Amino acid sequence: MVSSGAIAAGLKELNLPEVPKSIPHRQAAAAIGQSHLIWVYEKFFSQRNQKVAQILLTHDDLSNRRRYLNARNTLFTLLRYRVIPIINENDTVAVEEIQFGDNDNLSALVTNMVEADLLLILSDVDGFYTADPRSDPQTTLLLQVDKITSAIEAMAQPSQSPTGRGGMITKIQAAKKAGVSGAMTIIANGKLPGVILGVLAGEEIGTLFLPQKDRLASRKHWIAYTLKPKGEVVVDDGAREALIRNGKSLLPKGIVEIRGKFAPGDAVTCLDVKEKEFARGIVNYSSEELKAIKGCYSKEIEEILGYKFYDEVIHRDNLVLL
Repeated sequence: MVSSGAIAAGLKELNLPEVPKSIPHRQAAAAIGQSHLIWVYEKFFSQRNQKVAQILLTHDDLSNRRRYLNARNTLFTLLRYRVIPIINENDTVAVEEIQFGDNDNLSALVTNMVEADLLLILSDVDGFYTADPRSDPQTTLLLQVDKITSAIEAMAQPSQSPTGRGGMITKIQAAKKAGVSGAMTIIANGKLPGVILGVLAGEEIGTLFLPQKDRLASRKHWIAYTLKPKGEVVVDDGAREALIRNGKSLLPKGIVEIRGKFAPGDAVTCLDVKEKEFARGIVNYSSEELKAIKGCYSKEIEEILGYKFYDEVIHRDNLVLL
């Protein structure tokens, strides 16, 4: 279970009328509120003889492959003990560079991490509407979305809550990420009595988002959606065709331009000459090294750099087409 609420709970304890603007003050509110939040969950779950555990994460935790796998193993171990993990962003230490940004996004990453079949997002509306039902009485509730298109994304609205982040926009983004990993997503009203049992019983509740037919393997999903790209690699049409149509690795010969500063092992975005992102991957060379060898053949790498680690800039196994 992914839950927000730490900052909101901390505001109450500190008698603050609104969310502070400074990061240290928000982190102080989260530090105080987190213990109150988990206590509430512990109290109510214990009434049903259920044990809970608290797990606090930052984006930095999941960007590191070893820590990602450690978190995954911890979750599986808790589930084997029939303990319900309560997961939240670690707001007490997270700054902008290592934030998930919202818990909808975090829930999608956890869905992939534990290879879940269903992501259930509980909101304050009955599901996904063609427009905001609070301002447009003519809007329509969609019961099923087969594919998240740009038209569907355009219908989503930002959050109206002073303590919330994201709104319906981030819920659609989460459903898209979960769908790539092969999981269904349902957005439903969390205030509806028995909503979770109703969903699990197959009742027509909320909006069902169907998964993609071709699911990404867990590691490739991690590359595409968990890692934050540190730079951009612009490639020519020939390299783009080789990557998309022929399943090849990216070689220095096809690189046109390098943007940003990154090191070997960092994630980068791959753009075509029309500036359209079509892939993400983990690079074998730094940005400075790639500036020196771009446009060259692999056999020339050692002559230019004085050494050669790999023939490929991004190996096919570390590349994800979007």
